[in-house]
Amino acid sequence: MPELPEVETLRGDLEKEVVGRRIKTVDVSGMRAIRRHPNKKHFINKIEGQKIERVTRRGKYLLLSLGEDVLLIHLGMSGQLLKTAAKDPVAPHTHVTFTFTQGGQLRFVDPRTFGEMFVVTTEALVADCPEVSELGFDPLVDVMSWDAFGARLRARKVKLKTLLMDQRFIAGIGNIYSDEILWAAGLRNDRSSESLSTQEVRRLYRALLETINDAIKHRGSSLADQQYRDLYGAVGSYQSEHKVYAREGEACRRCRQPVMRSRWGQRSTFFCGSCQV
Repeated sequence: MPELPEVETLRGDLEKEVVGRRIKTVDVSGMRAIRRHPNKKHFINKIEGQKIERVTRRGKYLLLSLGEDVLLIHLGMSGQLLKTAAKDPVAPHTHVTFTFTQGGQLRFVDPRTFGEMFVVTTEALVADCPEVSELGFDPLVDVMSWDAFGARLRARKVKLKTLLMDQRFIAGIGNIYSDEILWAAGLRNDRSSESLSTQEVRRLYRALLETINDAIKHRGSSLADQQYRDLYGAVGSYQSEHKVYAREGEACRRCRQPVMRSRWGQRSTFFCGSCQV
């Protein structure tokens, strides 16, 4: 699933390419991608003729401001937003196509169909979208002191990986970057959040900020399936910088011991059993 660095990369691309553009037509192939709307016409009527005024991000959600309304987009497990020309071949699993008055298109492609987009009024965003309004702090936007971060950690009393992936605690972190952050901090995924020393809190907060910003500089991570792509269809490069994620059996880049893998709920987690404590 695309996480904060991938969604932030797309936000930056969209800000350059679609802000100020007016949407001429909207084509929807089925209801799955717009499932919060009663029908296609309801969705299309809210968007056609609107100008995209700005693009922001909250956690893993993209928000495209359309006057009094907001178009929210969540990429799910495999969603892609692609800038195309109208003449370009339509990729399989293209569910929504926006055509602009000035030419060009924005297409939403999603093979696994967990992604979605929906329109709400700006006023109703908080009330109608608790999954957005109840998000936790954003590492890129909500700068805080390390001691304030530590106070939040100690108040929760939960395993570190679980806490990092809790969207009500930190918005936008998932399975990939929680593993990378914890490796950078030298902390085990099953450490309890209230057990960290002052030095460990500082290391974790620094690792959080540095890992996220470094991943954005590399335009995100594209795994073996290469389902994450930026607005121009290019893959990210941060996967080559991963220290533990999907590197089971390979040498830890800090202590040279083999990277380990274990089950974490329905997922896999990767870590170094030697230098993460």
